[in-house]
Amino acid sequence: MFGITVRDHVMIAHSFRGEVFGPAQRLHGATYVVDATFRRAELDGDGLVVDIGLATARLGAVLAEINYRNLDELFPGINTSTEYLAKWVADKLVAEVEAGALGEGARGLAGVSVVLHESHVASASYERSL
Repeated sequence: MFGITVRDHVMIAHSFRGEVFGPAQRLHGATYVVDATFRRAELDGDGLVVDIGLATARLGAVLAEINYRNLDELFPGINTSTEYLAKWVADKLVAEVEAGALGEGARGLAGVSVVLHESHVASASYERSL
């Protein structure tokens, strides 16, 4: 399986509901480094997994929807954990692929995975098929 990874970052604010979250129940900020990996079994006709420029641009566009935002307002009633956000980003990227925003060659992708790095020692990820 071939893969190509692009990276960006996003800054958000949010809070959590539930005792398990301790002090994170209060409003706080987070900066995530976000890696999106696109996978396919065979390279496309141009010898690519996906156009890296389009992949980078679309990841940036997806993250712009939540950058510098309070996620409590965007996703009311949802604990926007790192795991939840990894799935949200992956689902948005798959929608971009399906809409043709990553080019026709991207229609042959087998899967997308997204890793959100909370720090140099902790991250969460989500992987899905196309």
